[in-house]
Amino acid sequence: MGETGTPISKIVKSLGLVFGDIGTSPIYTVGAILLFLLPTSFNIFGLLSLVTWTLFTIITVQYIWLATSLSDKGEGGTIVLKTLLDSLLKPGITASAVSVLTIIGIALFIGDGVITPAISILSAVEGILLIPGFQETSQMVILLIAVIIATGLFLFQRRGTERVAFAFGPVMVIWFGALAVFGIISVISAPQVLFALSPTYALAFILENGWASLIVMSAVILCVTGGEALYADMGHLGREPIVKGWVVVFPALVLSYLGQGAYVLMTGNTHNVLFSMVDHISPVIYVPFLLLSICATVIASQAMISGMFSIVYQGMTTRILPKMKIEYTSSELRSQIYIDTINWLLLAAVLIVMFEFRSSENLSAAYGLAVSGSMLISAIMMAIIFLHQNKPVQMIISGSLIIIDGLFFSSTLFKIPHGAYWSFFIAAIPLIIIVTFILGQERLHSILRPIPLAEFLPRYQENYASLPKIRGTALYFIGDVRKLSPYLSQVFFQNEILYENNILVSIKVTEKPFGISTAFTSDLAPGLHLFTVTAGYMEIVNVVGLLHEREIDEKTIFYGVENIVSDTPLWRLYGIIKKISPPFVQFYALPPEKIHGVVTRVVM
Repeated sequence: MGETGTPISKIVKSLGLVFGDIGTSPIYTVGAILLFLLPTSFNIFGLLSLVTWTLFTIITVQYIWLATSLSDKGEGGTIVLKTLLDSLLKPGITASAVSVLTIIGIALFIGDGVITPAISILSAVEGILLIPGFQETSQMVILLIAVIIATGLFLFQRRGTERVAFAFGPVMVIWFGALAVFGIISVISAPQVLFALSPTYALAFILENGWASLIVMSAVILCVTGGEALYADMGHLGREPIVKGWVVVFPALVLSYLGQGAYVLMTGNTHNVLFSMVDHISPVIYVPFLLLSICATVIASQAMISGMFSIVYQGMTTRILPKMKIEYTSSELRSQIYIDTINWLLLAAVLIVMFEFRSSENLSAAYGLAVSGSMLISAIMMAIIFLHQNKPVQMIISGSLIIIDGLFFSSTLFKIPHGAYWSFFIAAIPLIIIVTFILGQERLHSILRPIPLAEFLPRYQENYASLPKIRGTALYFIGDVRKLSPYLSQVFFQNEILYENNILVSIKVTEKPFGISTAFTSDLAPGLHLFTVTAGYMEIVNVVGLLHEREIDEKTIFYGVENIVSDTPLWRLYGIIKKISPPFVQFYALPPEKIHGVVTRVVM
């Protein structure tokens, strides 16, 4: 669901909320590519053509045109693609493969989310080395400045970004304007680089270098970092502002890359190319530009962090990730949430990556594997969707994108010895957690046999008629009224706890992002009622408030808690995940003084 506002204001906001990541890639992309190339005219024209047409193919075609057309009420991302596929596919091998791809895609997105703030902030701070008098600044000092900026960014998350979000768009307008202006000035000095807009130079480069061009492509992929985050963040504003915003961003990026190519042709300098180019054009403006770049990288990192919170939240509400405590930092923006656990784990991971690689040059040698993997998975899922929607043109184009993304992914495998294994290592952590949680939940549900409603009601009616009752109303959280949670048997039959009014509460999360509806079924049996809440997976559910709307005032709230006991490593890990995860009732911010957990010991 997008925000309200004029079309122009929404486009400006899109520059800050959506295009921050891809907008800062010119800081490090050309330098990363030139680590593998001599700055000859042939190579410069080849890399500029590759970058331009990679931006067009991956971002314009795959994400701006195809991916953003596949949304659910304006929401985008890997989980949305899965929900679309779930409605198209029948249970079977293909549906199972899609579930696996979704899990891997989420894990890779998280891996990308760790490296992006590290390389963005480090690359911007390294621009200090070009300021007169600061050329001898040690890499450790640069690293510490980057660490301070990153730490401050994550410390600020709890307060929410709503207060400063209004400035993100205008700052990025200035940033993209600066990229375009400096790019044009540099191109004027070597206008022949405009010929690199032709795809023939990219093809000639690939044909000339053969399989060796894959190594260069592993660095070219850096120009499209942020594509997957662009799609995942679509829910902030909707499709239209993003499409129109790209009309502004794409030329600015291309002009910046052309300008950097022209600068390298003229000077032969291949280090800190963007900053060196700006310093070469106007030393007076360099320091303000450097400060602007640091602001831009902070905004880019913020967009990735927000995207990370969103994708984790969607994972929790669709029950592929364990529940974590959510804080809503804005009364107006649904998307502004804060997840404490994710915030500090992400900061720790970012700092570890920074200290491990120490410079943006080292990070660029390892960056790209998670990015290309996420893009490949999205292309595969889109192709399947278009196939089932009988859209042959989009399906054929998606099939072509699978080949292109597959080549980029294959190229990044060459980076594994240079540190790209960190992408696998980082992505493996959420992957293991997701798989363990899903398998554990399935195993747990097979052990704890639900009680059929038809079997439960006779015993309940017998006890309700014969046992004394506590005054007031009690709530009991359940999953499915047709198959009741086993803990109810402990409460009603073993402990013989009965209230005058007993309300079973069932919360159903739909595949739609928004919308809340309720239904109250009275007298399933004497004193036994059912309250059903149906909510979109992005909704904030206030269960007590919804009950109060029906003039129901609860006295006690019961819910089931499982204590997992096992000697099997997989189930022990699942038990640890269950213990450190807050009970799902905390997910709905219920009054703590009324909550009572009923513990069931489960041997797995």
